Amino acid sequence: MSLCRNGRRSASLCIGLLLTLFVVALPTVGWAQIEKESKYDIFVGYQWVNPGGSVPSGALDANGLAIPYKVPSISPGFGLAGAYNFSRNWAMEVDYGGNFNDRATLNTLSAGPRYMWRGEGINIFAHTLLGLNRISPKNLASSSGIGAILGGGIDLPLREHFSWRLIEADYLWSRHNYADETTASDPLRRTSFEGARLRTGLVYDWGGEFIPPAAVCSVQKSEVMVGEPIAVSVTTTNFNPKHTLTYNWASTGGRITGAGTGASVDTTGMAGGSFTATARVTDPKSKRGGEASCSANFTVKELPKNPPTMSCSANPTSVDRGGSSTITCTCTSPDSATVSVGNWTTNGGNIAGNGDSAVLNTGSANPGPITVGATCTDSRGLTSPLASATVNVNAPPPPPAKPKASNLGSCQFNNKMKPWRVDNTCKATLDGVAAAAQKEADAKVVVVGNSDATERRKNLAAERAVNAKAYLSGGEGHQGIDANRIQTRTGNAGTQSIDTWLVPTGADDPAPDAKAVDESMVKVVGDKTKAAGHGMAKGAKKTEKGADKMMH
Repeated sequence: MSLCRNGRRSASLCIGLLLTLFVVALPTVGWAQIEKESKYDIFVGYQWVNPGGSVPSGALDANGLAIPYKVPSISPGFGLAGAYNFSRNWAMEVDYGGNFNDRATLNTLSAGPRYMWRGEGINIFAHTLLGLNRISPKNLASSSGIGAILGGGIDLPLREHFSWRLIEADYLWSRHNYADETTASDPLRRTSFEGARLRTGLVYDWGGEFIPPAAVCSVQKSEVMVGEPIAVSVTTTNFNPKHTLTYNWASTGGRITGAGTGASVDTTGMAGGSFTATARVTDPKSKRGGEASCSANFTVKELPKNPPTMSCSANPTSVDRGGSSTITCTCTSPDSATVSVGNWTTNGGNIAGNGDSAVLNTGSANPGPITVGATCTDSRGLTSPLASATVNVNAPPPPPAKPKASNLGSCQFNNKMKPWRVDNTCKATLDGVAAAAQKEADAKVVVVGNSDATERRKNLAAERAVNAKAYLSGGEGHQGIDANRIQTRTGNAGTQSIDTWLVPTGADDPAPDAKAVDESMVKVVGDKTKAAGHGMAKGAKKTEKGADKMMH
């Protein structure tokens, strides 16, 4: 204790160091489980004190002033303190301290409030006390004065009722009056002491009651319908907040799952009634009483047994045969149960359902109304009456009239010298053919050439058809009919003529027996060509020979 022995400055330094230790230790305190709140406690222990002041020595110096006597630190000594705890933290304390040796005696008697931070395995306190201090230096005058004590300490619980006061460090202040032994101007006439006190010893406590940990359970909704979850929670008190607690949940109905202070009860499939959820909270590190339990009641009501209702509609409501319509059904439960649509039926066509809608395909249906139906079932198995929608299948319209080929007339080739020649009479007929073809741009023109058995020119029928085509497509009349629209054929009518037809798209062939002309082998024969043996020119003979080769 040499640090705290010499003078007021050393005593203040000592107190400062002890208070620093007090402040450093405070943040390490964890608040403990409240196992017991004692009503009374008493301290008995060893005490060392440094009064921290001087008294008149009884002698005067050359100026007539009292010579000071520095009161030294006093040991051994003892301390005694009793306290009444009127709350967990606050107490009223009465304190006595006495130190005696061959040089001085110091006695203090004081009282005041005390505040104690109660932690896990450690208690830290601070107190402020007011009272009386009596200083009695040996062979010198004694003095009693007003005193104050400010300080604190650390208690370490040992076992039930007993704690060890590891250290108590106090600042001592007192005021003394030595007027009878000093002059009026003497600084020792009224002197103040500022000292320090250190203590250690045992603390005994008694009274009070054990305060066990507690738990309170609650439910978010005390009444629910079957299928709705129940939220349960637990709130604890008097447990050590630094310890990890374990929570075990149980329920008399439904399936309960818990995670710490909260749990949920699944009421799906439960019968109606009243049930209880229970929580058991345990502190595995607690030495005693580290468990609490609680429960909360809840009611589960069965859903009303009303079947679902449903209506259906079709879009479109009328289709041609082969078309499709979408059937949509809307199902609701008066009891707010989960519903699903199914069991699709139809009296015609094919139905493919998916959830609350289906598609009707009328490809195989007969004309007339088709009824499509479905039912709705809720999660309890209750089914709605059959709901339906009607789709009308229209009868197919009659097929359009098939176009027919038109016979545009025939013309005779009566020129004996040029039997292939398209004369003016035949040109008039072909002008009518061109006019008809121009009115129907998608129609074909069929020209069938004929010849009789008396005519020597064997390819004459083909030449008549080819020459007529040449006139229609770009001859002297400039009719301008696309050559690709004109088909040339040879017939077996046995006449010196051509027959002409206008054939619309889709019409039947008017001359199915006529043979197509290979126009790469038959050339157009002009008017200047003469027939051999009948005034035909040599060029005509070559044409006839070429035609004969084609025929044979």
